[in-house]
Amino acid sequence: MRILKLTAKVERVLLAARAQRDAGAQRIAARIIGDVRKRGDAALEHWARKLDGAELGRDGLWIGKRELQQALASVSPQFRRAAEHAARNIRAVTRQQMPRAWSMEVEAGVKISQLVRPIEAVGCYIPGGRFALVSTLLMTVVPAKLAGVKRIVVVCPKPNAEVLAAAQMLGVNAVARIGGAQAIAGLAYGTKLMPRVDKIFGPGNKFVTAAKQLVSGDCAIDLPAGPTEAVVLAADGDARFIAADLLAQAEHAPDAGSFLVTTSRRLALRVQKAVTEQLTLLSADNLARVSIEESGAILLAATTESACEFVNRFAPEHLSLPKGGALLERVTAAGTVFVGPLGAQPLGDYASGSNHVLPTGGWARSRAGLSAADFVKCISVQTISRRGFAGLADDVITLSNAEGLMAHANAVKVRQ
Repeated sequence: MRILKLTAKVERVLLAARAQRDAGAQRIAARIIGDVRKRGDAALEHWARKLDGAELGRDGLWIGKRELQQALASVSPQFRRAAEHAARNIRAVTRQQMPRAWSMEVEAGVKISQLVRPIEAVGCYIPGGRFALVSTLLMTVVPAKLAGVKRIVVVCPKPNAEVLAAAQMLGVNAVARIGGAQAIAGLAYGTKLMPRVDKIFGPGNKFVTAAKQLVSGDCAIDLPAGPTEAVVLAADGDARFIAADLLAQAEHAPDAGSFLVTTSRRLALRVQKAVTEQLTLLSADNLARVSIEESGAILLAATTESACEFVNRFAPEHLSLPKGGALLERVTAAGTVFVGPLGAQPLGDYASGSNHVLPTGGWARSRAGLSAADFVKCISVQTISRRGFAGLADDVITLSNAEGLMAHANAVKVRQ
């Protein structure tokens, strides 16, 4: 793993590479979306065959109930127990996040209240390129169920038995064998075989993320959650732990970004050695396929202040502070933060209960990760009595006149 001095030039190169990658993906995603909008199911089948090697005409787009039941019967008791444990924790956190109905009297006779209603239909995208991520199914379906969403559609290009078993455990019966930008287009615009949804959830590769952003003018999306990012910010710590977290996130895809940001050359060298040792062991045992050289680095900062400033500008999806929370008050942009040496990032990926669908590509500067609020609509209700109307009317007429909106003023005057 390369060690680079963190300079303004290095930062520009890192951020520019991320932007360039996104622009290229948008061009390809736009082509696929346009084809699906034009040709519907024929385009879905074409791109599924070309990009994923899937024969929808032979296997069918939708996975039947019998296949879901067989998948659940085939998984081990240990898997079921682990999935139930994760779902329980996700459910607990989601319940805490859920927006509540409320009512208040702003002034005499003016009552404002809030209704909370679930989104009617959602699509949950489950990555399935190198790995089918059962954890993402839990992170999207569990909150949707708790929020009361009536129609939940799961899409995954290559769902394995564990993904299908988890869908069956959670009571999802609409699972489609399709992924990529073509799946996003199908969910957003609908085809004869795939009815459209109201909102799309879930992370994906750069093409899926680009597709979500492109359709967002027509179909709501949760957030841009593309290739994963991990940053560890530390001047000291256990090099083995730090290396393991960097390798864990790099395992997702070749374009995943893993970075140690440190002011300590000694720690940089120790982590570099630990990365090499662990990568050698993983590769020798054929346990993992990890590429960290091209999209990862150890960045040597001149000062703690400059290190923190870079991290906030980068706005990583995952941020680890292995020496505890001393630097936490300096963090202004991150999808999620792990505090302390035992805060292994995979704990959050799977089972801590905090959602792992998080903003990438710098979006953590402006929005948070997935939460219960993303699955509901908060509707404001205004109840105005005669006394409340009398108290508001004259000032509303004055403000309407100031804006030159005479019909607004008239709508109040006719009631006086």
